[in-house]
Amino acid sequence: MKESYPVFEILSELRQRLSQNKIVILQAPPGAGKSTVLPLQLLDEPWLGGKKMIMLEPRRLAARSVAYRMATLKEESVGETVGYRIRFDTQVTSRTRIEVVTEGILTRMIQGDNTLDGFGLILFDEFHERSLQADLALAFCLQVQQIVRDDLRILIMSATLDGEKLSSMLGNAPIVSSTGRQFSVENRYYNFDPGAPIPVRMARAIRKALSENKGDVLAFLPGAGEINRTGELLEAEDIGALVCSLYGDLPMKKQQEAILPLPDKRRKVVLATSIAETSLTIEGISVVVDCGYSRVPRFDPRSGLTRLETIRVTKDSADQRAGRAGRLGPGVCYRLWSEGMTGSLVQNRSPEILDADLAPLMLEISNWGLKDVYQLTWITRPPAGAVNQAKELLEQLEALEDGRITERGKKMLQLPTHPRIAHMLLSASLPSPSPRHFGTPLSPGRGEGSVGLATDIAALLEERDPLPRDSGADIMLRLGTLRKWRSGERVNAERNVLERIERLASSWRKIFKMAVDNSIPPDEEVGKLLAAAYPERIASQVEKNSERYKLANGKVVKLPPHDPLMREPWLSVAQLDAGSGEGKIFLAAALNENDLLHLAHEQEVVSWDAGRGMVVGALEKRIGNLVMESRPLTTIAAEKRIKILCEAVLREGLKLIGWSGTQSEWQAREMSLRTWRPEEGWPDVTEEHLMKTLEEWLSPYLIQASKRTDLQRLDLSSILAGLVPWDLARKLDKLVPAKLEVPSGSMISVHYSMQGEPPVMEVRLQEVFGLLETPSVNEGKTKVVLHLLSPGYKPVQVTQDLKSFWQTAYHEVRKELRIRYRKHSWPEDPWTAKAVRGVKKRL
Repeated sequence: MKESYPVFEILSELRQRLSQNKIVILQAPPGAGKSTVLPLQLLDEPWLGGKKMIMLEPRRLAARSVAYRMATLKEESVGETVGYRIRFDTQVTSRTRIEVVTEGILTRMIQGDNTLDGFGLILFDEFHERSLQADLALAFCLQVQQIVRDDLRILIMSATLDGEKLSSMLGNAPIVSSTGRQFSVENRYYNFDPGAPIPVRMARAIRKALSENKGDVLAFLPGAGEINRTGELLEAEDIGALVCSLYGDLPMKKQQEAILPLPDKRRKVVLATSIAETSLTIEGISVVVDCGYSRVPRFDPRSGLTRLETIRVTKDSADQRAGRAGRLGPGVCYRLWSEGMTGSLVQNRSPEILDADLAPLMLEISNWGLKDVYQLTWITRPPAGAVNQAKELLEQLEALEDGRITERGKKMLQLPTHPRIAHMLLSASLPSPSPRHFGTPLSPGRGEGSVGLATDIAALLEERDPLPRDSGADIMLRLGTLRKWRSGERVNAERNVLERIERLASSWRKIFKMAVDNSIPPDEEVGKLLAAAYPERIASQVEKNSERYKLANGKVVKLPPHDPLMREPWLSVAQLDAGSGEGKIFLAAALNENDLLHLAHEQEVVSWDAGRGMVVGALEKRIGNLVMESRPLTTIAAEKRIKILCEAVLREGLKLIGWSGTQSEWQAREMSLRTWRPEEGWPDVTEEHLMKTLEEWLSPYLIQASKRTDLQRLDLSSILAGLVPWDLARKLDKLVPAKLEVPSGSMISVHYSMQGEPPVMEVRLQEVFGLLETPSVNEGKTKVVLHLLSPGYKPVQVTQDLKSFWQTAYHEVRKELRIRYRKHSWPEDPWTAKAVRGVKKRL
């Protein structure tokens, strides 16, 4: 083996680190040999003790290519020393010591043997991509290492990774760095016609790159669709080079054609997805053309599955792509964006765990034996909201019960797909458990026809729509198209999409040992199978022949205008856009209401009818939020009725139970004492606290209540008085009287504050003649603020010092009042004058 690979320069240090540490981080640029040379060099290490290795590769194409490259270096066939495992394809024998696997496969292997017996080293390649399954597999491996396998080594490898941060999260794991051998790359920005389709812009840029440079060209595009279209544009004219494609679904022969040098020395243009950024080494590349976009997995609420979404490339990915041009010598990278835009690119890709559907992860963790996801060591913690949403879905799919995995859940894990699809496939092939809720499988195993149909539906759901836009929402159209095409008929659909769908369907048929079925299935059978995958999306038409449907989860969604499915009162919805208001249905099938009856559960529904002002109840047969049948309840249990009455008060406010000014005044008096005399323990009777403790203090008085009139008849003053301890309640009127007598003999109301501010008394000036001191409450500790009024009840003075007022301000006030109120007597000496209620004529 040639020792020209940069990784040989750090091999000695890496061996030493692995011999002394259980976790090591390797930073090495693309082309250093970390994915292909390094594993072979570690096979005979003493600490490995002859055990095997597992190397995790994020993508299927990379896993196969890396395995083939290592086998070639050893001059062996794949399956001997080096093998691979990917979805629906395994090349491993008893002699295999290095197994290159994709992410879900590694998780399955750990679940199958949670001691990883026979394996001594787990390598996580391209860890910077931070896929959900890679994070999960690392969390599992760390726990295996901590509990049962302290001899297990973990090597985390990446070209662009914040090694220091990762090291700190893994117990200060040592970092080994390889500088690599990277030649300079000139970035040329080529931002022409940005509104044109990506294939058009890329074909033009590639032609320019070929004419201006020597060597082969590697062009990065988002996905297979753009690759195929760009290839067609290039092949339509003589560009003097062979055009090759490189993406995950290509046959191995085509992939090797793109990766290996051409025997006749012709120039080559490789049209690749982001798979070519790191793990793969493509011979002869000196020019890169980067469209600036990549396709990454994102949770798609429309389908409930994780799909690929086209996004702007991140800066670290853009740098890796450009670096591909500098492997052999100085290179050139054409970037299809402006130079100024580079600075605005996101620095690194976001960990998938932050915005992914966590149902597959939570099912794996439940099978691992944990109810709490946070018992594992995470590089990035799963968001709590997404965790709870995943648990709820798995309960509906009968994969979990009380947070623990069920037997059906374990069977679902054996299928290499999302829990939704697994549940549908098992619903077609296995007997149903006892019905418990609306997630129950739709019927006992329905035979080979249903299983074959389920395999086709599974493949359709996992791939993009093969039909043109505006083809309608009925999934039956897609099934019919697939089966006609499979029978050799001509169809109006994308052939390459149909081919991918059929490859998936064929793989499922092999698992279930099914023959091809090209018959046209009944519409309602398709709907039943979809409902098994999407129980919360069973939908009932809001009005006859309406576009609007209500889902079992409570949301309202709409079919496209004039869609033929509007004839159906019940639908099973597979793809939708929830939207901010009413969502849109993209893919659905008809359902027969009779097929849903066994899914429904009876439920007593008790509520407050605000219009009628009473508690009402019904016995409903429901699927989630959908009511299939309802009949009134003649008797409502007191406990439910009281709870609903309290909820009504919480919604409508205390006015519902007759709250008035009398209660507000009592409340202010009591709260004033709570402020003035904190040591005595006066209770909190604010509205906020009363609402918070409503059931506690109000429920005992609602035993016979069921209507608004019953609530209005409650003796609220007595109920509230009961909230105050008896020894305090008997002092309340003395400490904070509701009224005070003034010299005129009148009883004047005193207004108290909820915040304990000084109370206020509004009284006409003439009624307090002869009153020498300001009135007070709270055993004389709190003076009243007097609002002195004219005979016409207009304020003339505000004071809390009546004695001072008589001595000073009264004489000025008297002058004004004598002019305005001539018929009234305004004595010079208010100290000795007699207080009057009404008019006292002048003498």
